[in-house]
Amino acid sequence: MKRNFKKAVSLALASTMALSLAACGGTSASTDTTAAGKAEGGDSAASNEEVTLKFSWWGGDARHEATEKAIAAFMEKYPNIKVEAEYGAWTGWEEKQALAIQGGNAADVMQINWNWITSYSGNGKNFVNLDEYSDVIDLTQFDQEVLDQCKADGKLMAVPISLTGRLFYWNKTTFDEIGCELPTDEASLLAAGEAFKAYGDDYYPLALGEYDRAIFLVYYLESKYGKAWVENNECQYTEEEVVDGLNFIKSLEDNHVIPTRPTMIAAGFDSIDKSQEWIDGKYAGIFEWDSSANKYQSALADNSGFTVGEEIKFGDKANGGFSKVSMGMAITSSCQHPVEAAALIDFLWNGEGAAIMGSECGIPASTAGLAAAQAADAVKPLVLEANTKVLAFVDMPLDPYFESSKLKDTTDGVYTDVFDGFSYGDYDAEEAADAPLPTGKSGACPD
Repeated sequence: MKRNFKKAVSLALASTMALSLAACGGTSASTDTTAAGKAEGGDSAASNEEVTLKFSWWGGDARHEATEKAIAAFMEKYPNIKVEAEYGAWTGWEEKQALAIQGGNAADVMQINWNWITSYSGNGKNFVNLDEYSDVIDLTQFDQEVLDQCKADGKLMAVPISLTGRLFYWNKTTFDEIGCELPTDEASLLAAGEAFKAYGDDYYPLALGEYDRAIFLVYYLESKYGKAWVENNECQYTEEEVVDGLNFIKSLEDNHVIPTRPTMIAAGFDSIDKSQEWIDGKYAGIFEWDSSANKYQSALADNSGFTVGEEIKFGDKANGGFSKVSMGMAITSSCQHPVEAAALIDFLWNGEGAAIMGSECGIPASTAGLAAAQAADAVKPLVLEANTKVLAFVDMPLDPYFESSKLKDTTDGVYTDVFDGFSYGDYDAEEAADAPLPTGKSGACPD
């Protein structure tokens, strides 16, 4: 049944803001290991006080293994500090952690998505201000501009783990088999669709989920029109320009560049890397975060041709797309031992732990952490190549509200509603653009 887009956008944004407001209460650390106590007593992480910290993160098996090894090394260095781990896959993770933050019983140290700062601590109260622990965490190892992206209400809510951006990965084995060049512009992308269709109806040069399509639409528009999607919480695009972007996405389906959403839904997978089509090489390309490279490569039955592609140019006005803080490390305001928690963060990203973590959370944003990881030969060349390439290319800022879970939800989020409805033919481009992708505090793009 056709949904009212304006209503869908309004409800999604209202839910996002309500969740943010509900998380605004915050609780503060209640022991004497606060900044004041620390200043008087020094780094108590090296003391004999028995302390237990809870540490939560999400990821795949390789990240879990590396993090557990790094935690073990930390506890060996600080035998008085016990770290209890809580981890899992991404699906459902944010919802679980959001409830824990609101309830004041979240883990002491949390791996967070960058947009969680805006969503759950926009007033600077639900995470500890890490500027107060700069004698425990060496903040000089991080670029100040990147640290500023992790602030709310002037307070440093997290340490940036890594920076990331979206780029293209291709299964060159399939492209070579079909006799097709890797796409570098719109014409070669459409030509690839024609070549793949001639080879087999179930072969596609690129596969995009709902959220991937939202990002790719913005990438296309920013490239063509030379302006950011959002600036100062205001969308910069007219309805006519968004219609142009939606028609571009539709052209990718019509020209067999990407499978339709009904085709992907019928296949029954919850992520592209788990699809048999990707595993067998029938889906021969993705548009993904640089930090996800190894997940997609390792899923292939034959991964010898997995290649980092060039960014595709759509016009000459700008390089579309954006980089962002991939993840951060935060201390929740309910933490009873923030000094020890800060010592754990410094160990993992500036100290010995960085050599163990390597590039499992992306290329380290810490200068010292990256040096330690490279010295230990723990940085995966594919991830480094992708990260270097995308950060050198992208121009535009990312609106943190773009990644709200209420908008990305695969069941009833706005991105799913827009792109599934559009692909199924429930809406045309004009109807979809009537209330397009939500943006920041200001809501949708202007009519």
